[in-house]
Amino acid sequence: MACLLEAPLRISVLSEVTATSRHYVDRLFDPDPQKVLQGVIDMKNAVIGNNKQKANLIVLGAVPRLLYLLGQSSSSPELRTECAVVLGSLAMGTENNIKSLVDCHIIPALLQGLLCPDLIFIEACLRCLRTVFISPVTPVQLLYTDPTVIPHLMSLLSRSQKTQEYITQIFSHCCKTPEHQTVLFNHGAIQNIAPLLISPSYKVRMQALKCFSVLAYENTQVSMTLVNVLVDGELLSQVFVRMMQRDQPIEMQLTAAKCLTYMCRAGAIRTDDSCIVLKTLPCLVRMCSKEHLLEERVEGAETLAYLMEPDVELQRIASTTDHLVAMLADYFKYPSSVSAITDIKRLDHDLKHAHELRQAAFKLYASLGSNDEDIRKKITETENMMDRIVSGLSESSIKVRLAAVRCLHSLSRSVQQLRTSFHDHAVWKPLMKLLQNAPDEVLVMASSTLCNLLLEFSPSKEPILESGVIELLCSLTQSDSPALRVNGIWALMNMAFQADQKVKVEIVRGLGTEQLFRLLSDPDTNVLMKTLGLLRNLLSTRPHIDQIMSSHGKQIMQAVTLILEAEHSIEVKEQTLCILANIADGNTAKELIMTNDDMLQKIKYYMGHSNVKLQLAATFCISNLIWNEEDVQAVVNSDCAHKGSQARQDKLREMGFVDILHKLTQASDPNLCDRAKTAMQQYLA
Repeated sequence: MACLLEAPLRISVLSEVTATSRHYVDRLFDPDPQKVLQGVIDMKNAVIGNNKQKANLIVLGAVPRLLYLLGQSSSSPELRTECAVVLGSLAMGTENNIKSLVDCHIIPALLQGLLCPDLIFIEACLRCLRTVFISPVTPVQLLYTDPTVIPHLMSLLSRSQKTQEYITQIFSHCCKTPEHQTVLFNHGAIQNIAPLLISPSYKVRMQALKCFSVLAYENTQVSMTLVNVLVDGELLSQVFVRMMQRDQPIEMQLTAAKCLTYMCRAGAIRTDDSCIVLKTLPCLVRMCSKEHLLEERVEGAETLAYLMEPDVELQRIASTTDHLVAMLADYFKYPSSVSAITDIKRLDHDLKHAHELRQAAFKLYASLGSNDEDIRKKITETENMMDRIVSGLSESSIKVRLAAVRCLHSLSRSVQQLRTSFHDHAVWKPLMKLLQNAPDEVLVMASSTLCNLLLEFSPSKEPILESGVIELLCSLTQSDSPALRVNGIWALMNMAFQADQKVKVEIVRGLGTEQLFRLLSDPDTNVLMKTLGLLRNLLSTRPHIDQIMSSHGKQIMQAVTLILEAEHSIEVKEQTLCILANIADGNTAKELIMTNDDMLQKIKYYMGHSNVKLQLAATFCISNLIWNEEDVQAVVNSDCAHKGSQARQDKLREMGFVDILHKLTQASDPNLCDRAKTAMQQYLA
């Protein structure tokens, strides 16, 4: 029986759709143009504010017919305009509506409509295009497919205030990449849009301002051009400053502050310029106060964090402006039980978005505390701050977790905080938990923080070691992400510094010889440098040097040879020669160098190199080889020790090293000169 009922049930649902909407669609096919026009007008009135009706009409195929009528030059201007209005209304429905419209090729049809001379029709097409393009489901690339579209839109800017408003809004929503910025810039966006900043229409001024904020973001070319633009005889930066005044709408103040922030970060305005220090920064701090709406506070805090991220002076100024550090603590208490919000819809919205406030606060704290010790202290002493960061590390929102770990990373640059707040709150525990199965962007920041927690003076180092972190770090070194490989090896390098032999052996075993040497040929220089740093830390103290070289000496010497022979930076070669100097300090390990004439010739070459750093490192290596005070525990018979050093000295003299050392005692660099003299004294001892 169930099968018999199923078909009529489907028909009844469809018949409901048909009964209420079919006649609107049928009238679009009437042979009388006047009836078609009236049908479109009636459809327009029927869909206003009625999402169900909009969806029904789309399902019944109204869109292709409307687009056909809109595209026919034989249709009257009024009919074409009404079609564009209805399509715009349909676009104001759900995201599914937008997808259906885009699938029906609404964008090319509307862009084609812009070629018509009728201004009212052009405005209707632009309004609909604006509605379609501001939806997150519309592929913005569709605006750039036809290269004639952008110049044509630029030419329409002068037609009316409405064309100005809609076109600038389309541009600001469709400028997502550096390529988009370049296209708009090359087609005269700056000179065409700049005059709109003094338009009598607030909507036009606002959309033009938004346009400049997306054009200037991380774009030096645009920012450098903007700085010299005059609007009615006034510099553009001064126009932006006026727009930040307290008597302007908040949206305008914020967007103008973003424009100046982006120009500053792109290098077009100095960080000590009065328009940044006295206008932009105070405006953004003002936006963080609790009298503003949630989204304004979020945008204000995030823009301020971005503005001062690379500049310690701005960080210091911000930290003492309007009690900002304490003000940000309110971001974690929102909305409170005594919230002033009486609008239930607003309260519901803010409850759903309160995590964005926490994210913004963490970002701003991270930026504030990235350089100055006093600011970091002020942050950690803010009520329950460390507890809030620890809570943030386990929030459900990935963005909050990322911002919290960024904040933690910023604070972890402080020796004092590592020794106090970080230890008291055992932050390493939630950090280790965060490192399990996190997305790459969180992993990068969390592993960077871990590197700092593993520094020798950090009390967290021991418990982290006991938690079995070596396996985790070794796995990071195998990541496809260079940043994760760097952090994995960096943390191991910090761990190996002045570590006991047990830890060093664990690191070597965990990494495996193959992986260690794979890292020594990594294409990323940072990975290579940190791997060399790890090797240098592993090869410190004589028993450790001898033990590691006895089991891995052949491969290590091979890797050193390859690096010294290849095209590498001075820093890489200096680090490699320092490793060689450490090997030369071993009791038995030094024989791996002494019995390798090819390696000795390389050291000789670098002693005569034009770069002082390389000369110094190579001379240090020779100094260790000729040293005549071996570890008495390794060589009990000091007479044997003396004979060993004598034999090495004789061999090195025969190879011409003494002559080179003698020359280096006259070197202009005092460190090199002293090192050569110290080595020469071994021959006289």
